[in-house]
Amino acid sequence: MALLCLSPRPAFAIEPWKQDHWYWSVDGQPVLLLGGSDDDNLFQWPTEKLIPQLDRIAAAGGNYVRNTMSDRKDGGWEVYPFAQRDDGKYDLTQWNPEYWNRFESFLEETAKRKILVQIEVWDRFDYTDNRSSDPKRWENHPYNPINNANYTAEETKLAKRYPNHPGKNDQPFFFSTPKQRNIKPLLQVQEAFVNKMLDHSLKYDHVLYCIDNETAAEPAWGTYWATLIQKRAAAIEKSVPVTEMWDDWNLTAKRHRQTFDHPEIYTFVDVSQNNHNSGQKHWDNFQYVRNYLSKSPRPINTTKTYGADGNKFGHSDQDAIERFWRHLLGGAAAIRFHRPDSGLGINDKAVACIKAARLVTNEVPAWEWVPAMNSLKSNEPNECYAAATQSGGTIVLFFPKSDKAREVKWNAAKPSSTGWHVTWIDVDQGTIASDEQLSGNEIVPPKHLGNVAAILQAE
Repeated sequence: MALLCLSPRPAFAIEPWKQDHWYWSVDGQPVLLLGGSDDDNLFQWPTEKLIPQLDRIAAAGGNYVRNTMSDRKDGGWEVYPFAQRDDGKYDLTQWNPEYWNRFESFLEETAKRKILVQIEVWDRFDYTDNRSSDPKRWENHPYNPINNANYTAEETKLAKRYPNHPGKNDQPFFFSTPKQRNIKPLLQVQEAFVNKMLDHSLKYDHVLYCIDNETAAEPAWGTYWATLIQKRAAAIEKSVPVTEMWDDWNLTAKRHRQTFDHPEIYTFVDVSQNNHNSGQKHWDNFQYVRNYLSKSPRPINTTKTYGADGNKFGHSDQDAIERFWRHLLGGAAAIRFHRPDSGLGINDKAVACIKAARLVTNEVPAWEWVPAMNSLKSNEPNECYAAATQSGGTIVLFFPKSDKAREVKWNAAKPSSTGWHVTWIDVDQGTIASDEQLSGNEIVPPKHLGNVAAILQAE
């Protein structure tokens, strides 16, 4: 395989921070990744839509987006990566330049704005007919043997239709690798696709790689593609971050250990499916992962923060805001709002939330605190969440919006302090609301504020 010829590009290296592996660094400096976007495959967007979206993300203080390599026809402007012949069949050995030009442009524009990109190579929902919005998604896809000139159903065991939810694992597409069913004609074109993707993405240093979207695949599948990506990167003397995203909402499930227990394969962890949980369970689930990885910390990303009023999961806007802040105080390295209608995307509430988070972390960087729920006293379920610096001299609190009276006390780690300076952050507006002085260890949020954060600094 020929090595890439690297032309000058806007680039900056993303890797786990050497001083604290829970967080990412860019060019050696620690960075907290926050974001949101109105679609999962932004690279497919027309330029006149993409540029304003990226500018809005950056203006909010966002620096993190998700990008599935998806070609499903959700917006109507998406294109397939493969060339189509005059007879209507696709040739999986020939490319559609428009698809790859869009991808290259997306990488350039995100690099210019220093927005980190988490690519998802495969999304199981692209290869199913189990969507009411697109009931012939697989039936019409180039990978379907009826639509290409490269292999047959007999050679690949690929059926015309897959009407079941992809979680059933009916689709042989995800069993093609040598240690699975070794479906060589299919694997050959899959490898060509991934290598073509890497021809573009490896020219940049602001890219993280996730093999799948919420998969239930066999471990051999993710391992195969993670190894291929790392080998390609190593061939040009680079190392790139890679992970896998499992479908289980319960982060204590054994399936997640396929990532947790293999840092030699997976550089970081993505626990997005925790965002189907709420309240204390959401917090505890994430803290389980922090504790499990504590002997060998790695960045923990959550690229899909679910929650939007009226969505099919029954999660609200408020759920999204709370999940964002629990993960922030809980020690996540990257947090992004999922696209509508399953998430807030980059709407006004998401923008305010990101701005508020930046106000907090500009005052006390996230890598200087640790989760500190055990420091709270008289804390009702889902009333308040806490993080603190190791010395206890600075405490960060988040109070979810509530109709009930909110009041907590904490065990001050600096009992000799004569008082505390408190800065109140209005999470719903993304602004500083007020400052006050406290003489004790009891705090009550201003009644007129909904979701609110507080920075307490010992004097």
